[in-house]
Amino acid sequence: MAAEKIAFITGGNKGIGLETARQLGKTGVTVVLGSRDLAKGKAAAETLRADGIHAEAIHFDVTQPADYQSVYDYFDKKYGRLDILINNAGVSKEPFMAPNTTSTTSAEVLHDTFDTNFFGVIQITQTLLPLLRKSPAARIVNLSSILGSLALHADPASPIYNAKAFAYDASKAALNSFTIHLAHELKDTKIKVNSAHPGWVKTDMGTDAAPMEIPDGAKTSVRLALLPDNGPTGGYFHMEDALPW
Repeated sequence: MAAEKIAFITGGNKGIGLETARQLGKTGVTVVLGSRDLAKGKAAAETLRADGIHAEAIHFDVTQPADYQSVYDYFDKKYGRLDILINNAGVSKEPFMAPNTTSTTSAEVLHDTFDTNFFGVIQITQTLLPLLRKSPAARIVNLSSILGSLALHADPASPIYNAKAFAYDASKAALNSFTIHLAHELKDTKIKVNSAHPGWVKTDMGTDAAPMEIPDGAKTSVRLALLPDNGPTGGYFHMEDALPW
């Protein structure tokens, strides 16, 4: 018998992705962790299973084109559908609180950042969309950042005004645009698409300087993954709060 809901979480073997899987799993969702290192993914899934969660791990590297079809084949053959896609995998090649170096940001840093944070998200979403359409009410959650907010970056009074990591910030702003456009295309379906800002969280990327613990950092993704039929789509949220684009 198929599980009530099936979720795929990219970059799900550690940090916010793993905690998102744990919290979703506690609600009865079967969680599948996408991991660049399959051994680490399997070890993470084992920790979840030890906690009574239905968890699996598959190899997925957003920079490897062959992986997209293999992920599709996995869900198609095993479940015939996908209910929740959480595009959690992301990279940063720049320090977040450093002098603004936009004029010297290299093409390599821009390409590497966009390949994972933007182009990879689009490709895996487009690949899996036929399976999401087979769900009774699919949810797509794109892990963005408050650093993707153009409104806040342009406001000298905002808390992120001096946090200008150009490649990362631009990739998240572009991701937000994808959220808006895809949600509009799917507005007459039961699929909901939203961007999530997890907060500044103590992860490898966020560092120990961050004020938020990982369990709190997963809450926004989990909420958007489990939205009811009357929930929002095409939005940009942290916890319950809408953020300015």
